[in-house]
Amino acid sequence: MPLGKEDKDKIIKKYKVHASDTGSSEVQIALLTAEIEQLTGHLKTHKKDFSSRRGLLRKVGQRHRLLKFLQKENPASFDDLTKKLKLKIKE
Repeated sequence: MPLGKEDKDKIIKKYKVHASDTGSSEVQIALLTAEIEQLTGHLKTHKKDFSSRRGLLRKVGQRHRLLKFLQKENPASFDDLTKKLKLKIKE
């Protein structure tokens, strides 16, 4: 159950850094967050779907790596994005 094209376009439009942006760290993190939320909902109803659980853990790890990169490269953008997405960050 991947995100639909319309959903992806809305997320990209909301979090893009410049006019033709589709792959910046901010956009990738926002897309991964939406996919993580969707997979979490799926796993609440399908508790034994272990292949989806593995995919969820992979996406969480990927988002974590991107967040670490963004925090190192652009702390102001990192703070803004975590507030927008309501992410809890360990200090």
